[in-house]
Amino acid sequence: MAWDEALVNSLVYEQPDPALGRVTSYAQALNEALELALDSQPSVFVLGQGVDDPSAMFGVTRGLQGKFGPERVFDTPVSEEGMMGVCTGAAMRGMRPVYMHNRPDFILLAFNQLVTHAAKYHYMDNGQTTVPIVVWSAIGRGWGSGAQHSQAIQGLLLSVPGLKIVMPSTPYDAKGLLLAAIEDNNPVLIFEHRWLMRKSGLVPGGYFKVPIGKGICRRTGSDITIAGASHAIELAFQAAKLVAAEGIDAEVIDLRTVKPIDEELIGQSLKKTGRLLAVDTGWAKGGVCAELGCLAAEKWFKYLKGPVRRIGLPDIPTPAGFALEQHYYPTPDRIATVMREMCAK
Repeated sequence: MAWDEALVNSLVYEQPDPALGRVTSYAQALNEALELALDSQPSVFVLGQGVDDPSAMFGVTRGLQGKFGPERVFDTPVSEEGMMGVCTGAAMRGMRPVYMHNRPDFILLAFNQLVTHAAKYHYMDNGQTTVPIVVWSAIGRGWGSGAQHSQAIQGLLLSVPGLKIVMPSTPYDAKGLLLAAIEDNNPVLIFEHRWLMRKSGLVPGGYFKVPIGKGICRRTGSDITIAGASHAIELAFQAAKLVAAEGIDAEVIDLRTVKPIDEELIGQSLKKTGRLLAVDTGWAKGGVCAELGCLAAEKWFKYLKGPVRRIGLPDIPTPAGFALEQHYYPTPDRIATVMREMCAK
């Protein structure tokens, strides 16, 4: 059957019906993308701690070493900065490394190579050199990972020129954005959310790309705009359904990428609704939520009917206990409460 992107979007975050198209898990969609890239581009190689072990990075890299060999899919030492330097040098020489991390926390150990070198060389030599690296990681949550193994660091990297940041929310986008990131000539960071690995969705077979920097409207509405990415937008979508019965018509914008941000899409929505609620999987302070709020004040202030609100993580480290996590992380109910406050007559 012909692939219908409008149909995929209308069923997003719902249990997929196999009668409507090909259904795969989130992890399988990513696995397919890596296999397609390795098969079609000899310059691509995949590396990282645990890419060849039985868990295979949540299943994302399963079977790849057996098919493409240990020279193109291989485990790495516990030396993140050193390996990021290897990836940077390889990319400058024409290779396309995909450097996998189990958690974003470990990327912090490679900031010098990523921020000081990979993000800068294209500018420093007047565009003669490109650094096409993909740095992939999965945000941890839900099994007591605590303060040091469940950090969402996208906000720390928003202000670094030369980097792109991808945050999918569906299996379809996960596959298409990974393939687009591998083809991109800039360093691209992909932050997946571990809870999304549980999801399945309609995903076409074969090679396709989702453009970096282009968001998508997941739900049309007229009263309030909710904008964000990754698992936060799934929560927002659920919250929009909760308040719909009360007469609040929410528009849900999935950014897909938070650097660059699709400003045109947000602007079009705000001109219609006049209210913005920014949501993110990271800390609310100084991150994606703050950037969205600043954009609204700078570019669309005259359309706003009230203050911009934001929902992210509170300004404290992540707790380790399950009970404390229930208070720490946003929920559809809390998002719905803020929506009611913003839309109160």
